[in-house]
Amino acid sequence: MTANSLNVYGEPLVICGTSPMTGAFRDGCCRTDINDRGTHTVCAVVTNEFLQYSKGKGNDLTIDYPAYGFKGLVEGDKWCLCVSRWIEAYHANVAPPVILKATHIQTLAYISLAELEKYAH
Repeated sequence: MTANSLNVYGEPLVICGTSPMTGAFRDGCCRTDINDRGTHTVCAVVTNEFLQYSKGKGNDLTIDYPAYGFKGLVEGDKWCLCVSRWIEAYHANVAPPVILKATHIQTLAYISLAELEKYAH
């Protein structure tokens, strides 16, 4: 087992979501490596409040991007978020709930487990 496959508890990373297919590598997991420029490591259950916040920051996750095979997100979808956007939302009090067993261990380089656990889904 490699560190690339571990969650925030040091256990094997579980799938975040496959409908829609998520992850930097579009394999359903919030894995990361040097090619993942956004560090898509936080498995979140998106809320309307977060989606509107993200749209306001210039990343509208609610619209379709057919060229990328992306159908816009709706409330309740599970999605691998960039850790920096989740932390921004956290500071703005609009962070979505997190599925910790599907959140990559690399997330802990940016925010503590104790803080993430406050948002456990």
